[in-house]
Amino acid sequence: MSSRTRRLIRALSLTFIVIVGLVQTTTPLAGRQATTLADKIVLAKPESVGFSSESLKEFDTAMQGIVDNKHLAGVVTLLARHGQVVQHKAYGLQDIDSNTPMQLDSIVRIYPMTKPIAGAAMMMLFEEGKWQPSDPIARHIPEFANLKVFAGVDADGKPMLEAPKHAPTMGELMSHNAGFTYGLFGNSPVDKMYQADNPLDAPSLQAFIESVAKKPLLYQPGEKWVYSVSVDIQGYLVQKLSGKTFPDFLRDRVFTPLRMKDIGFLVPEAKLPRVATIYAWDAKQSALAAQPHDPLISRMPGLPSGGGGLYSTASDYLRFAQMIANGGELNGKRLLKTTSVTMMRTNVLNEQTLNSKSGIGPVHLLQGAGGSEKIGFHLYTMVGIPWCSHGSEPEESRRGTSGGGSRAADRGIEDGGDSAGARRAPAAAQRTVDRGTP
Repeated sequence: MSSRTRRLIRALSLTFIVIVGLVQTTTPLAGRQATTLADKIVLAKPESVGFSSESLKEFDTAMQGIVDNKHLAGVVTLLARHGQVVQHKAYGLQDIDSNTPMQLDSIVRIYPMTKPIAGAAMMMLFEEGKWQPSDPIARHIPEFANLKVFAGVDADGKPMLEAPKHAPTMGELMSHNAGFTYGLFGNSPVDKMYQADNPLDAPSLQAFIESVAKKPLLYQPGEKWVYSVSVDIQGYLVQKLSGKTFPDFLRDRVFTPLRMKDIGFLVPEAKLPRVATIYAWDAKQSALAAQPHDPLISRMPGLPSGGGGLYSTASDYLRFAQMIANGGELNGKRLLKTTSVTMMRTNVLNEQTLNSKSGIGPVHLLQGAGGSEKIGFHLYTMVGIPWCSHGSEPEESRRGTSGGGSRAADRGIEDGGDSAGARRAPAAAQRTVDRGTP
């Protein structure tokens, strides 16, 4: 496994939390004027938008505790409601060795928080009639025309393959239940194929697609929910359907209109002092261990990952999140129709899938818990849900490292490990609204 892939899947011991709008709201703003955001963040009085100052102190204590207990090296939090920011604070360190404090404008690798942005880009192309949820994926990616499905192993332990009951669809691709996997969290024969020849190590999006096309689907399309390379496939589709490179499309259609000035798949050399070091939990040392810095961080990657490739600041991500909370518009610029945002926030998984005991490796959808999967927004990265954070390997999540993997437990995912300080954050955030006014 390459060092690039290890960095992608290792637990990150720095994070930022962006909480926007009504915590656990299920529909975008409708029937009233959308909220706006000023370029410079000015804090509003918490009670003016329904937060509780008393509970914000609990939230602050919880965040500081996560850093003090060395579960995370540093944290940046940003809480907003109705377009008004009530808390924006940095905790801990951006880099432990140099004792550099985390800053409000620290730049971090946001990993799976890239996914909602890729989903929004796909929905823009949906609005333009470039694809439909019922389309077979192979209509847009001919390389996927002959995909087979893993059907167990024979007496010699060799994988057996069968034809899909139906061709995987674009709608299934958009909701992690088309049959693909990551290979990073499971131990099935298909996962081992991904580990032996990891598509994410490909030098380009085209080579990535060709690598995925050679591997069988892990399960019959539509029957399970498995965290997967689906959003990286979406990045390729954005590029193919739009005629622009994936990074250029995001820059022109999302980042520039929203005035997101620091986000991107690379970090210019002038901004490198603001980049937070990535840490993983070293079980042998019982301490956070710095991961190697990416020597190519200031170059555009050959494979810009829709599943986890972006760097951003908390304030930049707020602008995207507020656009979604507004139903697709921010500061007079409409990026998506309200109906598209509603579609993104509507569960598309049936009861069979929700109860299929599938998920992220050993971390499963919680049976009967009402968990859901949205088109373009994934179980742990939905804007408006009070926990957006970095990915972690299941075994490392037991240390309480935040994650788009095991921290999905906070939104209907079952995790046998101790969540330590991480779970206190969403609970404290919820109370800041519960104790406030509507």
